Amino acid sequence: MENRIGKSYMARKALFAKGLREGRLTMQEIEEALPAGTLTAAERWLLYYSLRAAQVEIIDEVTGQVDHGFMSEQPATPPGQH
Repeated sequence: MENRIGKSYMARKALFAKGLREGRLTMQEIEEALPAGTLTAAERWLLYYSLRAAQVEIIDEVTGQVDHGFMSEQPATPPGQH
């Protein structure tokens, strides 16, 4: 159990360092570093949330789309245009 936690921690730390350095990560990089079962759903959500909060773009390598998470909701009226 301790080994699994250590690997997960090191993988997350490496992902953050790369994301901060490059300003972007692909979903595929994240999933490769932390495959299913490595993190709980809540831990995975927190990872993505934290990356976005650190202004790291999360991009789907296949579609090229940026994953904005909950921040993708656009206001009904653009600011300054009433």
